[in-house]
Amino acid sequence: MSNTIITQVEKIMREELAKKLPDVRMSDLEDEGAIFYMNGKNGTAFDWYVNEHFPCFFMFYNDKENLGAVKATLYDDGYLTTYVYGDKGHADPVDETQKIEAEESELLELAVILTNNADCKKIWDSDIRKIDTDTKPDIEAVGSFKELKAAHEPMIERRDLISKTAIVSKKVREEGFKIGYGIRMEPTNERDSGWCFSVGNESEEYINDPQNLELWLINSVLMFDPDLNEFITSPYDTAIVRVASDKFEPDSPGKEILIEKRKNE
Repeated sequence: MSNTIITQVEKIMREELAKKLPDVRMSDLEDEGAIFYMNGKNGTAFDWYVNEHFPCFFMFYNDKENLGAVKATLYDDGYLTTYVYGDKGHADPVDETQKIEAEESELLELAVILTNNADCKKIWDSDIRKIDTDTKPDIEAVGSFKELKAAHEPMIERRDLISKTAIVSKKVREEGFKIGYGIRMEPTNERDSGWCFSVGNESEEYINDPQNLELWLINSVLMFDPDLNEFITSPYDTAIVRVASDKFEPDSPGKEILIEKRKNE
């Protein structure tokens, strides 16, 4: 007997496969259409707390490439998005989202079950049928799982931060300078990260002119300058300076800023 949520996921995945790829038979899939729980990358608790969904469920083609045929992502609010890949996994996916029948508490309990009966037993990326998903967790097990959230808070904060904006001096983009100075202040709105980044050689007049500033997403800032990763979730009232080509440090009186251009400029 399987967990009722897992049963729904399996049913929907097979229905979506039959509807979108009617010519694909179970014999064309790995282990006759087995559904694999892909927890091996991050684990259940990480995906639950940081990505707000379970690790993905997959059906794979049974050939040398072994690419995905159907992927299903079950979110912590009960919505399930399926992706069906034609052409032996090479085609762009066709996706569909629907709500499964499950209470919030039941979804949480399933996350606990999969953590205890898959992750803790070192069962990774396995056929879901090989995982005991029918045992209801007790209050202590649920409490222990909830305590795992604290360990993921830095990643949760980072997840929420990367889609917010930062103010960046135009000298960074237009003149090819690296970011040399950053300060994080209290945000002015929900979309604001509070970060302001500059080269470090701007005049006060330059930096006070809004025409010389741009709004970047934090994700774009980090792609442009990965050296900022260490400090990006620093608290408000933090100031940092570049002290080497690949290193920032907290600012302090008298600390010099390394002014440097990107090598590809």
